[in-house]
Amino acid sequence: MNEKINFTILKHDVLFEGKVLNLYKDLIQYDDGQKDYREVVEHYGGSTVLAVTDSSLILVRQYRHPLKNFVYELPAGKLNLDEDPLECAKRELKEETGYTATNWEKIISFHTTPGYSSEKLHIYLATNLKEGEQELELGERNLEVVIVDFIEALRMIKNEEITDSKTIIGILLGQELLPLGERFNSTPFR
Repeated sequence: MNEKINFTILKHDVLFEGKVLNLYKDLIQYDDGQKDYREVVEHYGGSTVLAVTDSSLILVRQYRHPLKNFVYELPAGKLNLDEDPLECAKRELKEETGYTATNWEKIISFHTTPGYSSEKLHIYLATNLKEGEQELELGERNLEVVIVDFIEALRMIKNEEITDSKTIIGILLGQELLPLGERFNSTPFR
């Protein structure tokens, strides 16, 4: 599956270096001589948490400037350079919601937009939660914690109230790991 396509980078231009991402443009030449430009967003990736309490899950409602709107999401955040994804997940759950968990299970890792970005996200299931105090960062001051029943979360996905891809993936895949599987027999997706 991981076939290697041979090419040479003829030119590498850094267009932007930022706090969250870097943007560069490469001129590449394939083995057959064809040349093409590729614009790439370099991102360290992040972790996302499906935090479960009984038959509910924890979402955050947060303003996302690129959309100029509030978005429902699972708690998540970006990885620091060389940070372990599980440690990032634990940190972000505490920062954004105040909750901590004693049980952690990896659900999946995936590339968000491989056509132009290196970003890879890691989703974890967190159970056996304990409530605590949030530790919000500057850009999260408007963040609201929302506890939603699983059936309601699935309805929100179907009705496009939840449009964030990592949240949709986490909820849909995470339900298979939960002992509540029978609750999903009458969901909007079946």
